[in-house]
Amino acid sequence: MISAGPFPLMALVALLALGLGWGFARALTPAADGLRSRVGAVVLDAFLLGLLGARLAHVALHWRDYLAQPLSIIRLGDGGYSIWAGLLVAVGYALWKTRKQAPRKPVLLGLAAGAALWAVGGMALFAVQRSAIPLPDAVLVDMQGQPAPLAAFTGKPVVINLWATWCGPCRREMPVLAAAQQAHPQVQFVFANQGETGEEVAAYLASERMLLDNVLLDDASKVMQQTGARALPTTLFFGADGRLRNVHMGELSRATLETRLRELQ
Repeated sequence: MISAGPFPLMALVALLALGLGWGFARALTPAADGLRSRVGAVVLDAFLLGLLGARLAHVALHWRDYLAQPLSIIRLGDGGYSIWAGLLVAVGYALWKTRKQAPRKPVLLGLAAGAALWAVGGMALFAVQRSAIPLPDAVLVDMQGQPAPLAAFTGKPVVINLWATWCGPCRREMPVLAAAQQAHPQVQFVFANQGETGEEVAAYLASERMLLDNVLLDDASKVMQQTGARALPTTLFFGADGRLRNVHMGELSRATLETRLRELQ
């Protein structure tokens, strides 16, 4: 997973895009009468409102997936944004706000510069991610103590969930993943436990009455090392060609998981 420390680089690209748009708009604005401050404020507000609009539009488009977990709507880090809706909201707000209070041209050019950096940076990261991270070749161990190479899962879409029994978010998202495994037999789900013994994992599954296929033990955290994952839980989505399609760091909601699975097939 492409990251800088604990932060996904896409989040850093978004912050850089905001900084570029804010700075560019201010640089194009005369310093007199506090215009630069007003222009910067409009760009910042447009960005935040665009982010909110992108989230609400995504939720509206996938409302059925959010019915089971309504609180996941406000979990912004869970992912799920309609980019075009966000752009429309941001531009619409900028046009309205610049009727009288701030110069329009610098604001729109600043938003355009930020959007261009975000788009180019996102496409570049996606291309590097897909080319750099194939399905790991680690050989794990199944619950019966037998070798289980991840390479055996090639040929179909694969979802690899990195988890541990001590991880609260891992435990909270496990029922969502278990239900998805039953509902999507065309996708292979692999639950790669990181650093725990078979006894610990078996005790957890029994206590939760969790029925899962492909529970594997990764006592040396080989998959985390090979993929560059920085935290638990992390869920990796691989296509049938064995190339990485998406990564989610943190707890998955049902809505986001269903969206990722539709993109995977």
